[in-house]
Amino acid sequence: MQKIITESEIEQITLDILSDLGYEVIFGPDLSPHEVQGDIASDLHACLPLVHAQASPERSAYSEVILIDRLRRAIDTLNPDIPQETREEAIKLLLRNESPDLVVNNRRFHRMLVDGVDVEYRLPADKSAQVNDLSPHTPEAGMRGDKVWLMDFNEPKNNEFLAINQFTVIENNHNRRPDIVLFVNGIPLAVIELKNPVDENATIMTAFNQFETYKSQIPSLFNYNEVLIISDGFKAKAGTITSNREWFLPWKTIDGIEKASVGITEIEVLIRGMLQKNIFVDLIQHFVVFEQEQHSLLKKIAAYHQYHA
Repeated sequence: MQKIITESEIEQITLDILSDLGYEVIFGPDLSPHEVQGDIASDLHACLPLVHAQASPERSAYSEVILIDRLRRAIDTLNPDIPQETREEAIKLLLRNESPDLVVNNRRFHRMLVDGVDVEYRLPADKSAQVNDLSPHTPEAGMRGDKVWLMDFNEPKNNEFLAINQFTVIENNHNRRPDIVLFVNGIPLAVIELKNPVDENATIMTAFNQFETYKSQIPSLFNYNEVLIISDGFKAKAGTITSNREWFLPWKTIDGIEKASVGITEIEVLIRGMLQKNIFVDLIQHFVVFEQEQHSLLKKIAAYHQYHA
């Protein structure tokens, strides 16, 4: 008799693969505020043995989608020559939304992620004259333009990769809990939504529809998103926040040379082939584009054959 696999087992298998790739796996409620109310409290009750109370939880509110302390540590490490107050200003710029349009906000973030956050700061007096002598076009004497980097694209191992399951987000009274959110340096860059393959009413396209709901109800999580992944534990496809059903595509190779064996599930191939650290970082830096088509701004990411070509 064939074993029936549950959605929670699919989630655990996915987390195990991510762990094998070097992602730190964290149970979402372990990072969350101590005060839980309503359906959050009742939902977590069954998980109480897994919840470890912290003196100071990483998230002060369920509306927070960026892990600020982790982001700050990464920025401090990657930008040691930038003044501390300027690094803090870069974080404020990152958290600020300048449009009611999710895709516009996402494009702004993507540019900051890939190109660095543009900052300006006043140099100490002993360095000011030297810089002004070398840079006659400095807009103000003693001021310097620079970049604050959010990721290390040259050495992916210098970034912190997390896989967090059951990451609750509450926004505008909507309480949603994506299955798995992938963070790099505290920023939620990918979301994985899983469905049960034996449930006739929960197909891979149900996961796609779930993302449509998430984008409308908890858009703050998707301001920073680079990849969306849908799977039923066997089939798996990836797209972006603007991809329609047809443009969610499988990733068919792990090593980039040959197509994966039919004996390996699509979700394992996609995770091992697309989300291994060096490829994930490279995809974000070089293989994501925004294009204006008619009246829509579309975000596109390379398919596996385009990437490996």
